[in-house]
Amino acid sequence: MTRSIGRRDFIQKGLRFGMTAAVGGPVLRRFADNPLLGLAKDIPAIAAVEGDDYGRNTLKAVEILGGIERFVPKNSRVAILANVQSSHPGAFTSPAVLRSVLRLCRQAGAKEVNLVSWQALKNWESTGLAQVVAEEGASLKLFERDEANFKPVPIPAGKALTESRILNAFFEHDVFINMPVTKDHAGNKFTGTMKNLMGINSPVNNRTFHKENWQTEKSAIEHLDQSIADLNTVVKPTLNLVDATEFITTNGPFGPGEIIKPKKVVAGADRVAIDAYCAALWGLKPEDIVMIKRGQEHGLGQHDLKKVKIQEMSV
Repeated sequence: MTRSIGRRDFIQKGLRFGMTAAVGGPVLRRFADNPLLGLAKDIPAIAAVEGDDYGRNTLKAVEILGGIERFVPKNSRVAILANVQSSHPGAFTSPAVLRSVLRLCRQAGAKEVNLVSWQALKNWESTGLAQVVAEEGASLKLFERDEANFKPVPIPAGKALTESRILNAFFEHDVFINMPVTKDHAGNKFTGTMKNLMGINSPVNNRTFHKENWQTEKSAIEHLDQSIADLNTVVKPTLNLVDATEFITTNGPFGPGEIIKPKKVVAGADRVAIDAYCAALWGLKPEDIVMIKRGQEHGLGQHDLKKVKIQEMSV
């Protein structure tokens, strides 16, 4: 079962119901196979823009990366994954950041822009993100936590995880934009681009990531980290836009917790490098986050920021 919520539906507080069928298609790493991505040799791997206007930071970060057209072809169907786990301050993706991304997708000529999730409607409403989706003419597609709504995807390179179960709806899109908030996590200490992908994986499958004592026991924490890295080997976002504007550094991932405000939006395609950069924003060493190390071992990116081209800017 899926709920599609557009501008009119949101204003009237109504819901349209329709069945979602499982569809075939290649593994989700195809989302990054846009030929335009390889054309710009001098573009940095990471764009990090700081300023009080978070929407403007987002626009500038994408501009530094060569513009939205590098990532969103005309007439494409775009799936966006935001973080709406909690409505506590610093625990969800900023509405201002999302609004700018939706406008950029429309500017690029996207045919459809859908926020896809198995999180409840109340999460989207309480964070203010549902209102932004409606006002910007995008759609909110919410799915029941029914295993029929998820497609099995083998993980050939997996060390802890051999199979994921990805929302069927993602196979109906051409572009995947990953939009986490970076923040604290009770188990592996860090949430970023790689961990956010658990938001398109089945909640039942996600439970296998968590062994007993996953918050305290080293081997259980490493299993969680390795499972996340394994998942990322078969899901490759076209673009990652990380809300590092203000976020919790304690009591994650739900909060409430202590908040810091770097006022940054961080963008790029290399999830490992972006997570390393965001971890460093609050004093964490990337090499101490097992998930980040495992991501590099899987060939997903580079965690040594000295080897990564980064462009930082204040606006």
